Amino acid sequence: MPLIKSTYKPRVLFRNHHFNTAYKRLFFTKTINYSRERIKTSDDDFIDLDSASVGSDTLVLALHGLEGSSQSKYIISALNFLNSQNIDGAAINFRGCGGEDNYKPYSYHSGKTDDVDLAITHLLSLNKYRNIFLLGYSMGGNIALKYMGTSKNTPFEVKGAVAISVPCDLGGSANALESLSNLLYQNMFMKTLKEKALLKLNKFPEANLNKVAIESSKTFKDFDNAVTAPLFGYKNAEDYWQTNSSKQFIPEIQKPALLINALDDSFLSESCFPFSETKNHQKVYFETPKYGGHAGFNSTLFGKDLLWSEKRVLEFIKHNIS
Repeated sequence: MPLIKSTYKPRVLFRNHHFNTAYKRLFFTKTINYSRERIKTSDDDFIDLDSASVGSDTLVLALHGLEGSSQSKYIISALNFLNSQNIDGAAINFRGCGGEDNYKPYSYHSGKTDDVDLAITHLLSLNKYRNIFLLGYSMGGNIALKYMGTSKNTPFEVKGAVAISVPCDLGGSANALESLSNLLYQNMFMKTLKEKALLKLNKFPEANLNKVAIESSKTFKDFDNAVTAPLFGYKNAEDYWQTNSSKQFIPEIQKPALLINALDDSFLSESCFPFSETKNHQKVYFETPKYGGHAGFNSTLFGKDLLWSEKRVLEFIKHNIS
């Protein structure tokens, strides 16, 4: 589909991408009432699925970003809004992200789609939903697009996906996050990733992770070479990034998808904007607002109208619902 002309026109303060990126994290205070279900995986592990139901036959399954959870502010904001529009919501907590460590040396990564497939299978077993849409933010958006492009038997009830602030080229995004302007973000991610990896090393010494390499990791390349690649069987960070970057799977997507990446998103490299892959695609819509930051898209300072991206999700659902 042609590039979509965006309607996102924020107030002046939100034209600063750092402010837009940080705003919900710092000032969003709404909560949500979830019910939790623990789903057993085929490898004797688990994922926790948090649901916010209003009795609809349409559900949005939200996928959080790196080191996020169902409690991430952007997830709560989206599902609260969708509930107000009579749409059920559920949020996957990827392994190790739901408040309790998982049972394996490995947990999740930016292209691990099997747990999404498991969650969808579980939701369909409830016999409640005619329509299921994926909603992925950042890493979760990469997983959603990869799922839509690689799943050979996508259930009929899965009608489409929205992916927001997506590092479609994982290597490009990792390189972008090494820039001086992104140092704070990278250090925040590294802190929790390294803490979790060291806990895993203590619990699973047989995993043969290199403690020195973990402790000295300063970049995503360092960390993925030290932890992600060996735990998941990749040769190195580059192999992991190349194998799981969603950009290459966009041409294979057979159901409607909306990708929204802000042009001022400092987490994304130029290679994270799949213009050529979407230009003549019959199912994938690509929207590139001038502003938005990373998973920001706020509009009115301390006001009620903070929901531009949430409203775009609703528009997409209404257009593709059966």
